[in-house]
Amino acid sequence: MFQYFVRHSFVLKYQSLILTLHTVNDWLPGLLLRLILAWEFGEAGWAKLHGQNWFADLQFPFPFDLLPAEVNWNIAMTFELVGAAALLLGLFTRFFSLSLMVLTVVAIASVHWPEHWSSMADLFNGYRFEDVEGDGFGNYKLPLIYLLMLLPLVTQGAGKWSFDRLLSHLCDGRR
Repeated sequence: MFQYFVRHSFVLKYQSLILTLHTVNDWLPGLLLRLILAWEFGEAGWAKLHGQNWFADLQFPFPFDLLPAEVNWNIAMTFELVGAAALLLGLFTRFFSLSLMVLTVVAIASVHWPEHWSSMADLFNGYRFEDVEGDGFGNYKLPLIYLLMLLPLVTQGAGKWSFDRLLSHLCDGRR
């Protein structure tokens, strides 16, 4: 009898927890992803705004290699700053998330994935947040994590606490 009560009580508490988690599922994951990504991309854009252009030494993938380094610098800085503000507000989230994904893929191809790596197996030789030894290993995982964090914002949107949701309700009311 006691064992039944403990199991039954545990199951009820677990179900209660699951129901509570369902109530925050509409707003918490999207909000947290947006806040973290807004901070990261905003910080990168701010550093570009107040820093020196180091893009001149990079080999960009096509079609970005057709543009001058200064233009690429300004495009990256603008999308990082405006995209961060948009993510923070949850405004045009899908567009800016997709734009930041493209920016991140370009960054991986031109900065985080050195030319002397010949295969995917080379990725497992080592990882560091900074390439302090100059061997090219490291700092590719963080941009990959950003890509994975942006993906739900592209597919599911900003969530309940966003200007996207407000605009959606305003547009639905006009029909």
